[in-house]
Formats: sequence, C-alpha cells, structure tokens
Amino acid sequence: MLESNGLPRKIVIDKSGANTAGIKAINKMLKGFGCPIPIEMVRRKYLNNIVEQDHRFIKRRTRPMLGFKSFESASATLSGIEVAHMIRKGQITPGLCPFLQFAELAA
Repeated sequence: MLESNGLPRKIVIDKSGANTAGIKAINKMLKGFGCPIPIEMVRRKYLNNIVEQDHRFIKRRTRPMLGFKSFESASATLSGIEVAHMIRKGQITPGLCPFLQFAELAA
C-alpha cells in the first residue's frame, strides 16, 4: 500500500491491537530510514460501525438482486448506486451538472 499510494500522514484505525502494533513498527522502520515525521494514529472506537452504516443503502439495494453474474455488471451497478447516494446526500461538486458528475464518477 505504501509503495503505490505514498506515505500517509494520518491513519484512522479502530481499537485493534494488531493495527496499533503494525503502525508502531512502521514508524520505527521509518525512523530508522531517517524519516522525521511519524504516521499519526487516530482511533475511533466504532470505526467499523461507521463504515457499515454508510454502506447500508448498498446492501438494501443489492440484496433483492440475488448476486451479480459478472464483475463488470457488479462494478457498474455499485458505482451507480454510490454516486446516486452521493448526489442525494449533497456531496457533489458545486457548479457542475449532477448528471455530468454522475457520468464522470460512474465511468
């Protein structure tokens, strides 16, 4: 992950001891390589609940479908559902037509 996305400054984790130990080991390794700024850990007690609550609408829409036959159809359907939900929540870019943003994000 670090190779493809670069070094993060802050990571949000739950209260898992394995995640904490892993981040501490990476910070120790970075310090050994001469990196002066360690990765900051932010802990959320119910992080998984927040993520699951945000994806509840996807589960509600896809459950009656009884699965997907191909990865492409699943990807297109899920991206469309997520973009429509983002538009409904008001998380669109101001000044950009909602349809154009939908087409841009769903592509």
